Amino acid sequence: MLKVTDSLSRRLANWARVRSPWISVFNTGSCNACDIEVIACLMPRFDVERFGILAKGSPRHADILIVTGPVTRKQESRLRRIWEQMPEPKYVIAMGACGASGGVFQGLYHVVDGGVESVIPVDVFVAGCPPRPDEIINAVVACLGLMKEDLARGGKEWRRKPGEAPREPAEVPA
Repeated sequence: MLKVTDSLSRRLANWARVRSPWISVFNTGSCNACDIEVIACLMPRFDVERFGILAKGSPRHADILIVTGPVTRKQESRLRRIWEQMPEPKYVIAMGACGASGGVFQGLYHVVDGGVESVIPVDVFVAGCPPRPDEIINAVVACLGLMKEDLARGGKEWRRKPGEAPREPAEVPA
């Protein structure tokens, strides 16, 4: 009887996660243009809350982590720690040119080469500098599609290429 209840509770949690994803935003040191666009998504003009998307201050309650800006060496360990605090299954959106590659800050002494993906696994990239609010909403919808597909296939392993090792966060030298 316990297995039926466990299965039912797991299905209910998965249903709630897909219907109402909770997002957390982490700024790794950008010009704040992407952050302003995320805030615009939460305001009445775009109002993502009508779709059930809620912004949460704690990564421990979030399903999706939105990372803005180039990853600085100072923020690298903090980003990894925040990613590790998120409950499974967790999804990451890298926003803008800075999140994908470092953008205009690429090659500077204090910026990590390779963008967010060199520190934590990224599920969805949003193009632009800064991306428009409707593109951010599309990225969250794409994450929801990945969530549904992962639930149907039993996890994220199906997205790996043959012979590819599981993605874990990179180690930072102390």
